[in-house]
Amino acid sequence: MSGLKLFHTTKSGVTEVMPRLAEVESDVQGLVEANMEMLLGVRFLASEYSTGPVHGGRIDSLGLDENGSPVIVEFTDRR
Repeated sequence: MSGLKLFHTTKSGVTEVMPRLAEVESDVQGLVEANMEMLLGVRFLASEYSTGPVHGGRIDSLGLDENGSPVIVEFTDRR
């Protein structure tokens, strides 16, 4: 992963946080859903939300932004 780097700050300085892949998609999904407000400014509503019988799909994570507009978060496995 190149480009964006993450750092952990302490009173004595900073250390780079080394990126790693999640074992399974649901690990990342659970982490994002539990912290959606802090990460995205979105209030979490539902996980695996059904799109109904006509479309027959599901939304990984559903939330509402500060204007009450729906926010859809989809996760993909890049392996």
